[in-house]
Amino acid sequence: MSIIDNRKAYHDYFIEDKYEAGLVLEGWEVKAIRAGRSNIKESYVVIRNGEIFIVGMHITALESASTHIHPDPTRTRKLLLHATEIDKLIGKVERAGYALVPLDLHYTKGRIKALIGLAKGKKQFDKREAEKERDWEREKARLIRAKG
Repeated sequence: MSIIDNRKAYHDYFIEDKYEAGLVLEGWEVKAIRAGRSNIKESYVVIRNGEIFIVGMHITALESASTHIHPDPTRTRKLLLHATEIDKLIGKVERAGYALVPLDLHYTKGRIKALIGLAKGKKQFDKREAEKERDWEREKARLIRAKG
């Protein structure tokens, strides 16, 4: 069950591989995400000292849930992956020129997980080509519907 999607990532990048990662969150952040007050459009994933972090994910605090603390809506949050997956990602990002991009937040067995993608950047002509292909698929479906 998806909470929030990052459709812009599919527009800007070729997604090669996807990984599901856990998030290290505070209590008020979980409540705010469940209320739908999160945004991952401007966020990105970085690797520091063999650990993976998501930077720029914005979670707006609820008024009732965060009265006793002073929340930081864009703090850097740690992602939880297996060591073998982290090693594989480090190798691809540092040597092969890939980027790590958050694709969505979703629930798995009641826990909030992030889907991150191993991505290569698209050039402008690739974006135009993808748009033409999408338009052609839409037109083809329209023609088939009109015939039937």
